[in-house]
Amino acid sequence: MTTSEHSGSESSAFALLYPGLQRWIWDHGWSELRPAQAEAAFPILAGDTDVIISAATAAGKTEAAFLPILSAVGSQPSTAPGVEVLYLGPLKALINDQFERLSTMAERVELPVHRWHGDVSGGHKSEILRKPSGLLLITPESLEALFVLRGSQVPTIFGALRYVVVDELHSFIGSERGAQLQSLLHRLELAIHRRVPRVALSATLGDMGAAADFLRPGSGTRARHIVADDEGQALKLQLRGYLKTELELAPGQPGVGAPGSPGSDDGAGDELAIAADLFDVLRGSDNLIFANSRRLVEIYADLLRRMAEESGVPNEFFAHHGSLSKDLREYVEQRLKDRTQPVNAVCTSTLEMGIDIGDVRSIAQIGAPPTVAAMRQRLGRSGRRGDAAVLRVYVSEDEVNSSTPPPDSLRAELIQSIAMVNLLLERWYEPPEPGDLHLSTLVQQLLSLIAQHGGVMAADAHSVLCAPGPFSGISSAQFATLLRHLGTVDVLVQSVDGTLLLGRVGERIVNHYSFYAAFATPEEWRLVSAGQTLGTLPIDFPLTPGLFLIFAGRRWRVLTVDAGHKVIDLTPAPGGRPPRFIGTGSLVHDRVREELLAVYQTSSTPAYLDSRAADLLTEARQNFARYRLNERRLVQDGEDTYMFLWAGDRIVNTVTALLGAAGLTATRDGLALSVAKISPVELSAHLMAMLATPMPDAVELSALVRNKVTEKYDRFLPDELLEVSYAARSLDVPGAWKALKRVVESTVVADPGER
Repeated sequence: MTTSEHSGSESSAFALLYPGLQRWIWDHGWSELRPAQAEAAFPILAGDTDVIISAATAAGKTEAAFLPILSAVGSQPSTAPGVEVLYLGPLKALINDQFERLSTMAERVELPVHRWHGDVSGGHKSEILRKPSGLLLITPESLEALFVLRGSQVPTIFGALRYVVVDELHSFIGSERGAQLQSLLHRLELAIHRRVPRVALSATLGDMGAAADFLRPGSGTRARHIVADDEGQALKLQLRGYLKTELELAPGQPGVGAPGSPGSDDGAGDELAIAADLFDVLRGSDNLIFANSRRLVEIYADLLRRMAEESGVPNEFFAHHGSLSKDLREYVEQRLKDRTQPVNAVCTSTLEMGIDIGDVRSIAQIGAPPTVAAMRQRLGRSGRRGDAAVLRVYVSEDEVNSSTPPPDSLRAELIQSIAMVNLLLERWYEPPEPGDLHLSTLVQQLLSLIAQHGGVMAADAHSVLCAPGPFSGISSAQFATLLRHLGTVDVLVQSVDGTLLLGRVGERIVNHYSFYAAFATPEEWRLVSAGQTLGTLPIDFPLTPGLFLIFAGRRWRVLTVDAGHKVIDLTPAPGGRPPRFIGTGSLVHDRVREELLAVYQTSSTPAYLDSRAADLLTEARQNFARYRLNERRLVQDGEDTYMFLWAGDRIVNTVTALLGAAGLTATRDGLALSVAKISPVELSAHLMAMLATPMPDAVELSALVRNKVTEKYDRFLPDELLEVSYAARSLDVPGAWKALKRVVESTVVADPGER
């Protein structure tokens, strides 16, 4: 589009807006609409299609959606009672922020704005129910509560609905919460007997087609895509490397304290070194420091606070994560908005999206980010208002010697960080994983549907939830199996006329406040050895007796797995040291591992590495070459063999289960699978024999995995459906088959004495 065409589009779009909103634009000193705002005005005002707006943080997505939405409402006010615009946001803090932001716009069309979430008073909610109107900002969980508690009123509350807006769309895609959102939107349209256009906003979307199909399952091809071009944004980037050294700290030094602090057994000098660099570089300005766990957030916030105290300066470093109280979180958020004094928030993903905290100077990422999409989202918090975005990545690695296991010598966390940065620069982000059936959320939505109507016929429930709905992958036979099982555990009962009702267990579930959330907080498994509890650990990889775990700096062999009580019985396992890096907690995509392999195979050094990181990269490539991993994928180490798949976690999960089915013991060990007590020649022979047989069924393979209950309502699924669900979510048999063929084809037997 030429400059004159841009200008013409913007001026014609401006002319379509409601006069009061035109004045709002002039009052804010805008000389013109941004291209995405101009482009979005036409389809949104037409009101006959869904629209997805993808643009960088602070690119004006909210205005792109609401200037035309409010113009449409202002030009043709509703004469019927009911909410006219429904906004769904993932966070209460975001809703609070958007409430303030949208209220000033909505004033110009005399449209009331309401917010509804757990922190809003009962009096305000009662007033909305008494006289529903205007723009309602709500979380999916609070909308779920309306269906459950006010089911008969839903058609009246939303009788005048004209638009639905979904903010931060990427945060819902592929998740149980996203399946809940899809179901609620579908049920809402059924309740009011008409289709309502949906407008979605997002800063990070790897696949616009998949995003559109998520927004309205089965009709994504008809959605309008609007993608704002941010190629002009400059990026300043550095990846700093560190060597982990265990330090004996004297009392009084920063980090000495309770277990989990850098001065305890799991403490390390790299944490002190990284904290010192953060303190020197960031103090005096506003920044976000992302760590990959709440434990690390607390460690670094404590270290940085102590450094401020020892330096005799005011503390500017504060923790922010989901386990903190509302008051503590809001204090940090207010400090970020306050430009009179600098603040650094050490956080998990809680500040990755949501509230408008204004412009921060830079983003710091400690360790490899969980996903490329998350890194892009975090980066979007910096570099607003035309300034360059600034990203600093801090990665530490263990020292390597002749006894270091092969996977640990490859500097996996550093190389994965480089791979993710490369993909970020290529503008690649993880697409939604296909195939997840979200059976856990189907259970929740079934109970919600029964509560909404006071009972439902089985055929009607399947028609609403499965036939054209978000759970369309569930057949009538599978749905019937689920209903029968829910009846055996008293979640459901069936009356003499066939109506499904809540059973005793079902009523208890639905009447508890926690029911409204489809997602579960990560469940910890209790680790026990010789009757003594060692601690707890979240387990997100396939688990069977005979496998190995790393915990408290030691290797353990799994004796038994009690999935019902989340208990794992362990025995000490001799040999080796724990791998430094297994993952970030999120499933790693195939494309990330492919890029990771490419980093090893090339010789160029990225300009964004500091000297230590460059040296660690060189050392990693030397070890990669020493083990001849460019030409083979099996490496012997003592009695065991390491298998390097260079594939994503779904394939790694599948190969682990395949080897277990073949009677072998395989354990995740950094970038490799460690296969116990077998040589490369023997393992290759096993693989060739396996590949000569028909490809196994994923559902049958999932039966071997003990820890399949991962989502909130998985415990109410019969075994056969739990196996189907796990296979769809976590396994990729065709991909694993191809990966094993590559292993066999590239196998070069190592000299057993070679290191």
